[in-house]
Amino acid sequence: MTSGGEGVRNGGDLVVESLRSLGVETVFGIPGQHALGLFDALNRSPLHFVSSRVENNSAFAADGFARANGAGTIPAVLFLSTGPGALTALAGLQEAYATGVPVVVISSQVPSDGVGLRRGMLHQLDDQQASAKNVARYTRLVRRAAEIPSVIAEATSAALSSPSGPVWVEIPQDILLDPTEVPPVSGLVIRPDIPEPRPELITDAATLLSAAQNPVILAGGGVRRAGAHAALRELAEKLDAPVVSTPGGNGAFPRAHRLSAGGWIEDRYTTDLLEDADVLLAIGTSFGEVTSNYFTFAPRGRIVQIDAEARVLESNQHALAIHADARLALEALVAEVQPRTGSGEQIAQQLLEQVGGRLDHQDLAVERTLINDLREAVPDDAQTYWDMTIAAYWAWSAWDPREGKFHSAQGAGGLGFGYPAAIGGAVASGKRTLAVSGDGGAMYSISELATARQHNLPVTWLIIDDGGYGILREYMIESFGQATATELARPDFVKLAEAFGVPARHTTLETLRDDIEAAWQEDGPNVVVLETTLEMWAPTHLVDR
Repeated sequence: MTSGGEGVRNGGDLVVESLRSLGVETVFGIPGQHALGLFDALNRSPLHFVSSRVENNSAFAADGFARANGAGTIPAVLFLSTGPGALTALAGLQEAYATGVPVVVISSQVPSDGVGLRRGMLHQLDDQQASAKNVARYTRLVRRAAEIPSVIAEATSAALSSPSGPVWVEIPQDILLDPTEVPPVSGLVIRPDIPEPRPELITDAATLLSAAQNPVILAGGGVRRAGAHAALRELAEKLDAPVVSTPGGNGAFPRAHRLSAGGWIEDRYTTDLLEDADVLLAIGTSFGEVTSNYFTFAPRGRIVQIDAEARVLESNQHALAIHADARLALEALVAEVQPRTGSGEQIAQQLLEQVGGRLDHQDLAVERTLINDLREAVPDDAQTYWDMTIAAYWAWSAWDPREGKFHSAQGAGGLGFGYPAAIGGAVASGKRTLAVSGDGGAMYSISELATARQHNLPVTWLIIDDGGYGILREYMIESFGQATATELARPDFVKLAEAFGVPARHTTLETLRDDIEAAWQEDGPNVVVLETTLEMWAPTHLVDR
């Protein structure tokens, strides 16, 4: 094994210098044998390193960090070691890929003379890059130290291009360790590719929307990723059109706005509203499984679809398809549409009353009280991170982000997202974040209590303990009359958190608000455990059939 030695720079130094030149200040990850040169260089740099306990959680933490920073900013950076370390991170990166979150992965590789061969090296894969291609928008294997600055700048530009997402750069062990004569890195420039809308498509879309009698807007996650909130609001007001938000788009349009039709995307009333529009403007959504109410959506009018991901356009519905960044397209539409006066406010209000009436006719006091009390317990600007759990399914529709941000794992739907992502959010914002998990999902990320304790991060973790995989239990009982393999032995989460040195408490539905408010005032990490069983609402038939 070679080393740069004292005062001698190596490939690892080129990596950290490149990142610093691009404005990166924080790195997530876990050390490993082939990445030692990278981590040794990290020790010589001003970069702040956040060490997780499991690589998949490192990926979630980087994801949460990038989401907290918002659109167009420097992406999160994740350092991984070869083989098992790299592969373990892939499930977390799938969420970032599905949701369009920019993460730059720097992974080590076996020494150059072993790449692609079967030499029996520790951690060796036949083709590590191939494993990453399903969850990365860009992959590259560095062959020479001199490539490192340019490749990292190119990868970072790709991560921030529309559609944004994870990128993957892998560097062999010897290149990280060997001395280099490449001068210290400075002056790197990020050049993301942001697709602009074609003028003739904007003109056609503006003509359709201006002449519409009953226009409706569907705001997806692409609006949030592009930072298109202001343009969306301006267009909705100019068209007097109600706005429905998808789960990924929760926060793209103010819930308190007179034109907000909420985000009850799985309720049949909402599906009816979207279907009845004579012109439906869909921005940053593919009409995927949840957004299409499980592919039951059957529009009767015209659709105008805007998306930065060309593959998304018309993937599920015929439309006037506009390949463009959401902000640029919406700003162009604002400039061309003619103001109209309609009944957007009344339509939005009627829909919310219909959905509320359906909920009122169901026995859902526990679920609605939990969401309402939790919302009132945390500040208006709180960033919240939700695992794949029944509470999150409620929050997709019922949670009002207000001045904060709502983040969930609905892109890929993997368990374990909530807590490590909230750790990343706390690192990014320097403010307390909220994580919400079920007991099943909590066990995926329980080791990150050590990370939160080590870095004294202000994260409040609400664990809703129902003794199993609650949503799967509900699905199986509904489908088969009984559940199989959904019940779980689990620890006493309060005692377990305390064993990590993290303050924890049990709560009840009656004391939840007070306990979360108290936790919010404390220093460092804390855990609140609520033992209860939640149920989903019925989106059809109980009221209207």
